[in-house]
Amino acid sequence: MSGMFEGRVALVTGAGGGIGRATALAFAREGARVVASDVEGAGGEETARLVGAAGGAAVHVACNVTRPDEVNGLVQAAVDAFGRLDCAHNNAGIEGTYGRTADCDEENFDRTCAVNLKGVYLCLKAEIAHMLGAGGGAIVNTASVAGVEGAKNLPAYVASKHGVVGLTRTAALEYATRGIRVNAVCPGPIRTRMLEALMEESPRMEPAMIAAVPMRRLGKPEEIAEAVVWLCSDRASYVTGQGIVVDGGFTAGS
Repeated sequence: MSGMFEGRVALVTGAGGGIGRATALAFAREGARVVASDVEGAGGEETARLVGAAGGAAVHVACNVTRPDEVNGLVQAAVDAFGRLDCAHNNAGIEGTYGRTADCDEENFDRTCAVNLKGVYLCLKAEIAHMLGAGGGAIVNTASVAGVEGAKNLPAYVASKHGVVGLTRTAALEYATRGIRVNAVCPGPIRTRMLEALMEESPRMEPAMIAAVPMRRLGKPEEIAEAVVWLCSDRASYVTGQGIVVDGGFTAGS
């Protein structure tokens, strides 16, 4: 494969399906060698296989992003496998349980924030540490439209995604003169396993979501992947510290 990422290496967490898998495939299509990471081995391995079947180069590295030793090992594994790390998409995340704030137990809050926010923080630490010594790089974190506005019945998720947007902006400011760009994507309603699980709990959610999107449809993982790849590319060389909303107009009237 050849493209705008020829010779570069991209790391994607949460690559076992959905947005992460779509991003891994998009990076590979543009010539990147890909490290597809997921806490669930089977999904990550399948993503790496799909990249290979499409003519790209990929390895799978299992990683629980809430554990610093595993995150540090993931970044080192990327360098060991391909000699460098140029781009990262910190995408691993969970939705948590569905319910009002007063019904959100501490275990759910702690676990959701551990994966969605602390996981991004740990990945940033490890990736930036490497990129500082390698002359720079580009990082994209997965936030959400729930990171720029409220959403009923998902208090832990909303808190974690607001945190991701804030962390993104802070890191971007800190490393803007060191050749490292840090941005976030804020997906709207995207048809992924995570959203499907929420919609199964509340059958009225899907038609309500579609009605709330001006484009009158749910988004596709590939549509988020395109934004991630662009943000990591030289075409976005003057973009840092941004939370790019990709939502079919969902938040346009907010």
